[in-house]
Amino acid sequence: MTVNRVRWADGEGRDTVQRVLFEKRFWSGIADGTVTVTFRRWKRPQAVAGRSYRTAAGIIDVHAVSLVEPRSITDDDARAAGYPDAASLVSDLRGEPGELVHRVEFSPADRPDPRAALAADAELDGDDVAAITRRLDRLDRASSWGPWTRPTLELIAANPARRAGDLAGMAGRERDPFKLDVRKLKNLGLTESLDVGYRLSPRGRAYLDATR
Repeated sequence: MTVNRVRWADGEGRDTVQRVLFEKRFWSGIADGTVTVTFRRWKRPQAVAGRSYRTAAGIIDVHAVSLVEPRSITDDDARAAGYPDAASLVSDLRGEPGELVHRVEFSPADRPDPRAALAADAELDGDDVAAITRRLDRLDRASSWGPWTRPTLELIAANPARRAGDLAGMAGRERDPFKLDVRKLKNLGLTESLDVGYRLSPRGRAYLDATR
């Protein structure tokens, strides 16, 4: 089980919505509400009750976080976490055995991801285009790689649903830094993630059309 947490940043580099990572096998259960619990070995809590977190299956609302002993995890707990039984779940826990096990209860949020609404907005006026351009310019200036935002948008436009590793190679970049940069474009509503690769969002296509 993946037990990392990262922060999403907006185009200005500010932290916005935190993200909890789940393996792909749990995504459908998170989305349909059949997976409602996760167990994580953390040195300190990395999820807080009452907060929302972004996952690959959508936004979740965390309702409770508590410490548990692995031996207290029941088969019912395991099924709620997407496992067949407690033994399977406990054997899959990552981290050091001495680290605390946190039980996180959650449910899918009953509201859309705000990035999805932004990505769908293709009605750009001159002020919108100028604002996006300023954000992209800031990302370019902050990058040790050099200007990358427009070339990356054009690359994704020409190669939708292409593997991230392939796109990174075409750009002459390492995959992981490339994927982090594409995530910044997604936070601006300009790209969308697919099961494999990416595509431009309606907003991203409208921006390229307006600036080509």
